[in-house]
Amino acid sequence: MNKKTLAVKCLKAAFVGLVLLVLYTPILLLAVYSFDKTDMIGRFEGFSLRHYAALFADAKVLGMIGKTFLLAFVAATLSTVLGTAGALGMFYCKKRVRTAIHGVSQIPIINAEIVTALALAILFVVIGVGKSYFTLVIGHMVICTPFVVLSVMPKLKQMDNSLYEAALDLGASPMKALFRVVLPQIIPGVISGFMLAVTLSLDDYIVTVYTRPAGFETISTYVYNATMKGNAHTAQTLSSFWALTTIIFLVIVLFVVLSNLSGIRRKEARK
Repeated sequence: MNKKTLAVKCLKAAFVGLVLLVLYTPILLLAVYSFDKTDMIGRFEGFSLRHYAALFADAKVLGMIGKTFLLAFVAATLSTVLGTAGALGMFYCKKRVRTAIHGVSQIPIINAEIVTALALAILFVVIGVGKSYFTLVIGHMVICTPFVVLSVMPKLKQMDNSLYEAALDLGASPMKALFRVVLPQIIPGVISGFMLAVTLSLDDYIVTVYTRPAGFETISTYVYNATMKGNAHTAQTLSSFWALTTIIFLVIVLFVVLSNLSGIRRKEARK
């Protein structure tokens, strides 16, 4: 290996390290202070699990977190079903129709979220539907479904389409061929789309504000109200969310590690 090649590799590694540092430093900072006694970031007063204890002791906060995750899983499940069906429909359409539909389906991704939220709010007013859990789920589906389509489409393009045709030739019905042949091949994309939809739903604030029923709080709206509107939420309640952030981050890291290990084992088994 010559010096030029070594220098290029070092620069690439340094760049990747810098990107990871920028991405994960805020999360790691919250994780560190979630094990501290203080309610203020910037001073370390000693190791403590008080923020975790406060998180699990507050029934109101736990209820709000539970409703947020339930909303995310409901919206993600419906978005995954709709997005997978849409991807399958687009894939088997004619090229011009597929291109047109695919372009339209990506508008919520390109469009500013505030525009999408306002459009949904106006639509519900025009058709006479008041804000409810139904409108909230629909709003989350609008922002989640296009990402499911993006996750599933590449797997469909990688799929060996002759297997589906062979199943039909051997007497399988179109529905049976879909569930027995096509879906097993695209299931990694479906799972990726579902997990992405869950993350987007948990993270969303703008669409939630414009479509939620009165009194319904999610993690994003709860934290915003606590930090920006100066209501009755205390600093201790806010600092307990440091613990929640750490728990969610560790669960995601564990899931990614297990998924990668599972993928490595499957590749080794095929060999």
